[in-house]
Amino acid sequence: MKNRNKILTMIGFAYKSGKVISGQDPIKLALRKRKIKLLIIAEDASNNTKDKFTNSARYYNVPYFVCLTKEELSMSLGRKIRSVIGIIDENFAKVLISLLENNQ
Repeated sequence: MKNRNKILTMIGFAYKSGKVISGQDPIKLALRKRKIKLLIIAEDASNNTKDKFTNSARYYNVPYFVCLTKEELSMSLGRKIRSVIGIIDENFAKVLISLLENNQ
């Protein structure tokens, strides 16, 4: 992934701006309330977690990417291990989607 550092930096900026939701239960609630603009799922998350959140993202028509590792996501947030994060700001989501699509 050529833009890995840019992606991680952008996630860090979004988190510091209060535009990231992490943790499975808060993300489920935010998906139901249609607050999440982009879902990022760690590639090394369990198959159950990946299935649950990819299905939810499809159901709520939220763009999602399975990329990065749990460790990378956690380091970008400065938090303990995270498997899934949700971006709740449209502008951060657009930038991240662009960066992530260019890495596919």
